[in-house]
Amino acid sequence: MAKALPRALVDGLRRHAIDLLVHCGDIVSESVVPLFEELAAFDAVAGNNDPPALVRRFSRKKILEFGAVRIGVVHGDGAKSGLRTPDHAFEQFRDSGVHALLFGHSHIPYRATRSGMLLFNPGSPTDKRMNPRYSYGILRVDGTRIDARHYYYWSKSP
Repeated sequence: MAKALPRALVDGLRRHAIDLLVHCGDIVSESVVPLFEELAAFDAVAGNNDPPALVRRFSRKKILEFGAVRIGVVHGDGAKSGLRTPDHAFEQFRDSGVHALLFGHSHIPYRATRSGMLLFNPGSPTDKRMNPRYSYGILRVDGTRIDARHYYYWSKSP
């Protein structure tokens, strides 16, 4: 229900001149979507806290293509007992041919490579939970090269 995005997030995204802003779910309200669309082209997947309208609009899972690079996007909820969020997200795209996988749900920044696939959770710019700082991530695709980096900040004030 935010009326504005955190200043550190907005400044960071503008500084990096992003082409596409991708949200990994739990947008919670459609009223927030225009805040992201003001910054760049916007796409998302719906999370477990999103209403049916957002699920219909964005779906729960998708593959984005950037030239020869395929990036899977999923929120990451719904794991079977004992399966961690990165493992559950990976299982959903294991044989899909994606080069990278973006996921959310845990709000924990994460970056690893598994079976040649980059797994990346940007964390959360508004709900850090048990993390010391808020975070977001930037992926750069250059040909077939993918670079992923986390950015952190202390205050979510607009």
